[in-house]
Amino acid sequence: MKTLNTLRSYLAALLLLCPVVQAQDLSAFGKLGGLLKKSTAAKNVKLPPKKTTPPTKTAEVNKTPPPAKTTETGKTTEIGKTTETNKTTEHPPVRVEASSRVGGRTQPGNVKIELRPDGSAISQRPDGKPRELHLANRNGAPMDIHHGLAGGRRVEVERADRSRVVAEGGRRGYVEGPYMFRGHEFAHRTYFVKDHAYDRFYGRYGYRGAVLEVYAPARYYPLGFYGWAYNTQWAAVPYAWGWAGDWYAYYGAYFTPYPMYANASLWLTDYLISQSLMGAYQAQVDAQIALSQLSPGQAALTPEVKQAIANEVQSQVALAYNEAKANSQNSDFDVQSGDIAGLLAESAPHVFLAGTALDLIDSTGQECAVTEGDVLQFTPPLPQSADAATLMVLAGKGGMECRPGRLVTVSFADLQEMQNHMRETVDQGLATLQAHQNGLLPAPPPAAMAPATPASFENGAPPLDPTAAAQISQQYQDAEKAEQDALRPRAVTAAIPGVASQPPVVNLGMTVDEVVSIQGQPKMVADKGSQKIYFYERLKITFTDGKVSDMN
Repeated sequence: MKTLNTLRSYLAALLLLCPVVQAQDLSAFGKLGGLLKKSTAAKNVKLPPKKTTPPTKTAEVNKTPPPAKTTETGKTTEIGKTTETNKTTEHPPVRVEASSRVGGRTQPGNVKIELRPDGSAISQRPDGKPRELHLANRNGAPMDIHHGLAGGRRVEVERADRSRVVAEGGRRGYVEGPYMFRGHEFAHRTYFVKDHAYDRFYGRYGYRGAVLEVYAPARYYPLGFYGWAYNTQWAAVPYAWGWAGDWYAYYGAYFTPYPMYANASLWLTDYLISQSLMGAYQAQVDAQIALSQLSPGQAALTPEVKQAIANEVQSQVALAYNEAKANSQNSDFDVQSGDIAGLLAESAPHVFLAGTALDLIDSTGQECAVTEGDVLQFTPPLPQSADAATLMVLAGKGGMECRPGRLVTVSFADLQEMQNHMRETVDQGLATLQAHQNGLLPAPPPAAMAPATPASFENGAPPLDPTAAAQISQQYQDAEKAEQDALRPRAVTAAIPGVASQPPVVNLGMTVDEVVSIQGQPKMVADKGSQKIYFYERLKITFTDGKVSDMN
């Protein structure tokens, strides 16, 4: 079965690379809903004929594409809301033989995990260096520290009030806090990158036991602008990007911009990819780690993969139109418009662009990295029991990054952040097109140049957090000290009279008696035949055939 599923995923990826030419008639913007998710990836893709109707004329847009064939109905829960979504027939996910979870994240099969009596846990790679640290109580809140496969460190602290601080170096990260609007829960993030602060908004929703956050645009443009960006064919024009710095020279073998632009989606695609690669380069420079460079024989971004990204970009423009229309009617923000629950329930494959560095686990249980600008594809269906998604890597930049063709497991939270990255960056590109400051591209019609309208949920939303930079810096410094304390060698002092020894810790492979001698008797035991689960105050230990197989 595993071989069959792997073959199915490879065949789906091959379909993306087939030279199929599909010319779409986009002359009626009202047909947009039915076109949202159709793949048009192909070599020498034919562009639609140029519109003869005024580009500002827009018609009704269907909110969702035609539903896929389904065999059962599932539920996706927004904070305070329940709606129906469709699930397609499932196939088993790639099985990843991982030893355990640390801080809620599955670990590769080759790491060593140490579980502390206070509920903290540490995983170490085979070279002895730490991979993940979950400190159960650091100044009254749990702290998670992750060391990237290629270097760099990410620190996350979530407080009791569901606010959190994420730090990637002392000058990168964000501070997030929740707030309510019309009975819906939103998250407000204040990002701080070097000396620049900006904010973003997200709607919170529940999906398969996880609370996810979907990007919510803070402002919308006139409806005619989205119609122009989606539907208007340009006379093919060149564009001088004016890229400066080392990033483009470094990633030139991976990314080649289009020589000419015949519509906004193609320009937005290059904008999305270039901004992602700029981020990848700068993040590695800031963290003072080795840059990922294209290896000999490593696949670059092919025209077919770029076209698949362009299809997703065009869908984002359509979603923005729907949201702008709802906002103009003072309707509530719909988290389902950009959530991954809807994408994963469809019958068509979707591609995602990594928006931050992640260490993923492949089908063999080993880890590999993806960074900004890497491309992954999800091929349905998603199994009913899955608590993460299996994707195929379509393009990567070499080094320790996942090679194209690998199947990797991506958590729902990380997949939603990938989708958020695409939507946020496309929004920035749309802002550039609407401003039309450099005059190098066709100008939107006058009616599409009207000022943007704030989103309704901005009313009463928190402002930029003026303490964000200080909180991020302080959290990163505190993490350094906390990690030093946690990794400090535990001295053996039992032989010294009057000095107590350090308490022993639970490790994988221990017997029930060994665990009980350390942890004491559990509060509750769940007997599942060959498996027994011992529940302690801050700890759950699973025994398989009498030995520790998992700890949480």
